[in-house]
Amino acid sequence: MTDVLVPLVFISDPKRFGGARRGDCVRGVPAIKNGKLVALAPPIGDAAKLVIPHLTEAHCHLDKCHTVARIGHIGGDLTNALVQQRADKHNWDEDDLRARAIKGLNEAKNNGCRTIRSHVDWTDTAAPPLSWSVLTEVAEETEDLQLSALCGIDQWADPAFATKLGEILALSDGVAGAFVHGQPGLQDGLVNIFETATRHGLMLDFHVDEGLGDLNGLEAIADMALATKFQAPILCGHSVSLMDRDAKNFARIADKCARANITICTLPTTNLYLQGRTDGTPNRRGITRLRELRAAGVKLVVGSDNVGDAFCPLGAFDPRAALGLACLAAHLDPPHGDWLASITTDAATALGCTPRMVDGASLDDLLTCEGEHSADLVAARTPLRPATQTLI
Repeated sequence: MTDVLVPLVFISDPKRFGGARRGDCVRGVPAIKNGKLVALAPPIGDAAKLVIPHLTEAHCHLDKCHTVARIGHIGGDLTNALVQQRADKHNWDEDDLRARAIKGLNEAKNNGCRTIRSHVDWTDTAAPPLSWSVLTEVAEETEDLQLSALCGIDQWADPAFATKLGEILALSDGVAGAFVHGQPGLQDGLVNIFETATRHGLMLDFHVDEGLGDLNGLEAIADMALATKFQAPILCGHSVSLMDRDAKNFARIADKCARANITICTLPTTNLYLQGRTDGTPNRRGITRLRELRAAGVKLVVGSDNVGDAFCPLGAFDPRAALGLACLAAHLDPPHGDWLASITTDAATALGCTPRMVDGASLDDLLTCEGEHSADLVAARTPLRPATQTLI
């Protein structure tokens, strides 16, 4: 048996687990009992494997993925992407939606993901679109797939719409989602979506402030969460406009998010592609203030977002790749083990799941990859493999 490395962030009781400290990891020979990794014996110095829980994909779009080849010319900002993707929807029949969604799910699973949340675009009425019907069928066949209905916050401002959609989400165990981008009716929409989520016991997920400039839906969401004492998980994706807040305003908003227990999901692949566009090479970064949010006590997760569609022609269903890009774009320096929770334990918590730690975990719940440092894991230099195949 060779040494393994376990990032400290995944060990609930380091003293009892054993091993020897190596940077942001603990190194040692794995002790396995009844199919569980229960301890680490002192290291012997042989080649090491990194051991982690399964990844969590906190934010993706299975309804849109892998459409880039048929859309044609792709390029532009968020508005252009919305127009281009909307034009492709005439291709979205049952077979097309199912085939692309399953392709995306298989990619995510092959890259170590277990729990996955996909957003599903809604229509102008409360009636569920075909994509919701198809993906709910796929979710029934797939372990740990969550679906969030993606509607405009202005749609939620209509009480009849909110009532009907709440009933649909309650029946399908869905997540109440909204796109918040400076539309009218923000306050009414927030009142209705929070009331609906409370009534039906739903989680909340927002696409908010997806752009640089004068957008501040995030603070309105935090204010509503604090006023209502909302208890279920709230995930706010993008929040790119925090880049344009001065220190005083940023501190106020971040403090509210921390007190409201809001988790921010950064989505570097899509935001770097769409935001800060100029006629030439962009000189601004389309990503939120990760280091400052973390210093303010706000939980952070990283998602893959769009994969091969009008919003991002590249990308992958791979949270490791998304985290690696975030590290480059936001200058997240070593030790990178400090950021691994953003695609594993913290991401699972943000989706309302119980996070899995490594010490005492079943091998079925663990993954390994070759490496000597947490940066090897984040860089995705070697593939992730089931621990049942590598630690026995």
